[in-house]
Amino acid sequence: MKNNKYIITLLLLITVTTSCEKFVDYSPKEDYIITADDYLKTTDDYQKMVIGCYSPLQWLWAVPVIGDVASDNSVAGGENATDQIPLQQIDDYQVVANNGNLAEIWKSCYEGINRVNYLEENKLKLDFTGKDALYGEIYFLRAYYYFELVKIFGGVPVFTDKRLSVSDSRALTRATKQQVYDQVVADLTKAIAVLPNSNIQKGRVTKFAAQALLGKAYLYQGKFTEAAAMLENVVNGPFSLVTNFRDIFLQAGENGTESVFEIQYSNLSPFFDWDNAGRGQGNLAVQLAGIRNLTGDSPYGQGWSSNLPTQNLANAYTTGDTRKAVTVLDIEAYKTANPQFNITYQVAPYKNTGLYNQKYLPRKGETSGQVELNYLTNNRTIRYADVLLMAAEANNRATAPNDTKAQTYLNRVRQRAFADQLHNISLTGTALRQAIWDERRLELAMEGDRFFDLVRTGQAAGKITGFVVGKNEVFPIPQQEVDISGLTQNPNYN
Repeated sequence: MKNNKYIITLLLLITVTTSCEKFVDYSPKEDYIITADDYLKTTDDYQKMVIGCYSPLQWLWAVPVIGDVASDNSVAGGENATDQIPLQQIDDYQVVANNGNLAEIWKSCYEGINRVNYLEENKLKLDFTGKDALYGEIYFLRAYYYFELVKIFGGVPVFTDKRLSVSDSRALTRATKQQVYDQVVADLTKAIAVLPNSNIQKGRVTKFAAQALLGKAYLYQGKFTEAAAMLENVVNGPFSLVTNFRDIFLQAGENGTESVFEIQYSNLSPFFDWDNAGRGQGNLAVQLAGIRNLTGDSPYGQGWSSNLPTQNLANAYTTGDTRKAVTVLDIEAYKTANPQFNITYQVAPYKNTGLYNQKYLPRKGETSGQVELNYLTNNRTIRYADVLLMAAEANNRATAPNDTKAQTYLNRVRQRAFADQLHNISLTGTALRQAIWDERRLELAMEGDRFFDLVRTGQAAGKITGFVVGKNEVFPIPQQEVDISGLTQNPNYN
């Protein structure tokens, strides 16, 4: 955050020109300083700046990883106890305030917020066709950044009218958790009013994406009646469940009929910048998930054997559930079943479970330049199945519960998973609620929701070894922010 006190930097970005490119693909030009005096003079300037507001989404690759590693879904893995130390700390519930992954999330979110605020400062400088919708996109993005911050850290500083400057630093104070959520709701409400239902450039924000995120924000606040009403818009939108669950996570499945919002990743960078791994060079989480020293003719590329699914997760799937094979890869069973691939690999040296995150395993031919840094795999951030399950929970927990509707939404997800109606659930009340929560684990495993679901539903202490009530519901504020800005630390973190 301190690198962006007075200015905003962004990579010059280009828009989609062919079906194989993404609107976040950029030209390899050096960062440059933008000032209001010499920029934002044309519609194209505003368009490029809006794309710059999307860029920090790519830097949040660690958020979904943490969402599983901090839960009962996966372990940090890696080469040894000092490999990916920030993830090891989170996995072992020995988190300290100078955790590198958490600091990067903080900085990335506030970089995104600062970029949005720069455009907000200059909103009146130029009028052009489509301006309202363009600002709807950035209001969604600011809401997204604040939502990530509040679910990870609790109350954080909120500022919306201008960029943060050096003179503001010591004056910063933490807003309450509710005040952060209020800002999220305010931004999403503004976004919904002006965003289109669809966008020809896949991955750009739509009204449905904003409604889905607002429904999720209501759910996290315990405002279930409001969540149910908002999510109904998306349930009845233009989305559908992909017939084959596996297809969602293939390259061909990106931005498909089930995609409500995806974080787009590029692999066009020619740079070899290990000092900024995870910043604009592709989806680093994919490299982490890969099988160590894998060779042979399988479609998978090798990686660092991190974020390994647990046997506890594998055991949660029942016979006939097609999601298990898509979510959890048993490498030894895969090798035995596919002798034609001539596979060899190194067993994960640390915290080995024998299992790998198949949804986000690296695949050959989907990276470039510095291979480890440039996987183009999108994060499937909000899927239609997620919306159905959120809507099911919201209807079950609303002031006037509608368990019939909750069952319907839940069973749509289960019918896809089992390819029949024999596994439909007819429970009601609290039993139905638990069934919905359990289904969220099975459907969304290794996509980053598990830890946050357990926290918001009050199940974390009973499910996660090492979880301490009154402490681990949130992560520590980065120590640099405590030292520089004088922010108060979260309880029970030194």
